[in-house]
Amino acid sequence: MFITDLRILISVLIAVLLPLAVGVAIWRVLRRARTPQGSVAWVVFLLAAPWFALPAYLLFGHHKLHGFTKRRRASHQLMKTYGAYARTVQPSRQRAAYRLYESISELKVVGGNRFELLIDGAQTFPAIHEAIDAAKSYVLVQYYTIADDDTGRALADRLIAAAERGVDVRLLYDGVGSYSLPASYRERLVEAGVTVLDPRAARGPTSRLQINFRNHRKTVIIDGEIGFTGGLNVSDTYRGLNPEFGPWRDTHLRLTGPTVAQLQLAYVEDWHWATDEALGEKLHWTPAAQEDGADAVVVPSGPVDELDSGSLFYFSAINAARERLWISSPYLVPDEEVMAALKAAALRGVDVRVLVPEVRDHWLTWLAAFTYFDELRAAGVQIWRYQPGFVHQKVVVCDDDFAGVGTANLDNRSFRLNFETMVAVFDERFAGRVAAMLEADFEVSEKLETSFDEQPLWLRAGARVTRLFSPVL
Repeated sequence: MFITDLRILISVLIAVLLPLAVGVAIWRVLRRARTPQGSVAWVVFLLAAPWFALPAYLLFGHHKLHGFTKRRRASHQLMKTYGAYARTVQPSRQRAAYRLYESISELKVVGGNRFELLIDGAQTFPAIHEAIDAAKSYVLVQYYTIADDDTGRALADRLIAAAERGVDVRLLYDGVGSYSLPASYRERLVEAGVTVLDPRAARGPTSRLQINFRNHRKTVIIDGEIGFTGGLNVSDTYRGLNPEFGPWRDTHLRLTGPTVAQLQLAYVEDWHWATDEALGEKLHWTPAAQEDGADAVVVPSGPVDELDSGSLFYFSAINAARERLWISSPYLVPDEEVMAALKAAALRGVDVRVLVPEVRDHWLTWLAAFTYFDELRAAGVQIWRYQPGFVHQKVVVCDDDFAGVGTANLDNRSFRLNFETMVAVFDERFAGRVAAMLEADFEVSEKLETSFDEQPLWLRAGARVTRLFSPVL
């Protein structure tokens, strides 16, 4: 009798609570979703399959947390305050595009910058290690993923050596991207005098299950004079040593000039949000301008921005293209605005090429991309699939005088759910080097000619299902 009554009680509770929970979730979606497409997708999913949709919404669906947003914006205001300390070198010329990128980034396009392309781990890690070894005052480091392998330990060794010679060393890493990093890695650094933020003790979303609001930035700053950012995290995989992916194709950037101070501003914001410590007065804000340097601006983006800065970065570059637009991204899950811009560019005669990997590292994003290929190809966009291994770089080159390199993928997650950094460079010489690099990548890639309907049945079915999750991929 008792068991029967208990079952009845549970059934009644489920009958009442499930619709209530679905209703609350739908209300939150309608209030807070950033795009109509995202709202429709979540509402349909919640109504059609509530048992699956509710857990998925708890995992993927939170685009805003009130307290998180409030604290983040307070740290952002601090960044803007310290921005007044940063050196402003007038750009070599004035272009209409400068104002656009300045509005997106809330920073000024500055002249006097020099950028070195670092291709793959073979160039990137030695350059970063050399800079850390030469540090005199401070080293600021931030990564999405750090692994306790040979590559991760090589970084730790250099940070420890810097701390032991009196350099102020600080390290941030993301709690999800570096979830498997053991406590012993952090303890070894702390014992040597490195200040390391434990992400699991930080404010904001700290659970491995909370995959939104991740800090996807990769930043190293040396003495306020040299900066690094780009696609490479710190693990053996990024040196091409993981047999599952083969050779790892990636691009990083070494910065000198006033943009280093802008990169540092984003780090200061992240550090303040995590610790309440304002680093500004402790840092160097006037990096030397480089003779005959390029005009550029750092474009930080994140889910608390008033504007969709990540999406606008790509949309602006695509919309400006008149002759050439080449993009390399490991994931192709764009929003409707970027999708339309890509098609419009191709239709007006622009040479539009998108380089994506043949190899997959995340099933959902890899499958979802197939549902976009035919639509893009019908408008004249060329899809190229990299063959030797996995391509992870986030690079765009527009015409002959604009290039962007950084951490943001061509997907909704980078557009609206993660904290990212891109560097926009307005310079013919640099754009030429980026174009030459991508030309070499196209030579070892295959142009996609197979239509979606010609793909295997399992791929077509999986792609159509994963497309439903595109607003959070």
